[in-house]
Amino acid sequence: MMEYPSKLIERAVGEIAKLPGIGKKTALRLVLHLVKENEQTSHALAEALVAMRTGIKFCRKCFNICDDEVCFICASHRRNQGLICVVEESKDVMAIENTGQYNGLYHVLGGVISPIQGIGPSQLQMESLIMRAEQAGEIILALSSTMEGDTTAFYIHKKLSHLPVRVSSIARGIPVGGELEYADEITLGRSITARTVYSIQEF
Repeated sequence: MMEYPSKLIERAVGEIAKLPGIGKKTALRLVLHLVKENEQTSHALAEALVAMRTGIKFCRKCFNICDDEVCFICASHRRNQGLICVVEESKDVMAIENTGQYNGLYHVLGGVISPIQGIGPSQLQMESLIMRAEQAGEIILALSSTMEGDTTAFYIHKKLSHLPVRVSSIARGIPVGGELEYADEITLGRSITARTVYSIQEF
């Protein structure tokens, strides 16, 4: 068990270690770094985190993380309003935007259907997607190539089957079982531009 020279250090390490991908040793290095830095550095970090957590909003149209009621993507008149890319989380929006290959809108579900984790369609932004799909020309399913992602894609396709909207999915340049945020920009960009009409046979 790790011994700490200060209860304050121990508490800070414990909180930082709760972040994904950060263990106790990494957390300790970060805390000791802050101790060595100017005190203002720690204050600026703390203030930024508090401001982020209390001030962050979710776009009322696409549910992406933003600073205002409507995100800058939905508010832009330069985006293709008839094209909606469905993703799991805001991190996927960032990944696709970084490719520079897409100029439509997004819809962030907030996760994927996962019976094991007790996540069903009612816990996701499904109804709002169906409403938006009524005015769209094409819905692109850009979900991870996992069992949960495929289940969610199948559900969406079924719910949209009565609408005159084209449903496509990103090309399978993304490895099966892979997460969008870890795909390189070239592969992800090609997957968007080379999307195909969604078919249940794909899975």
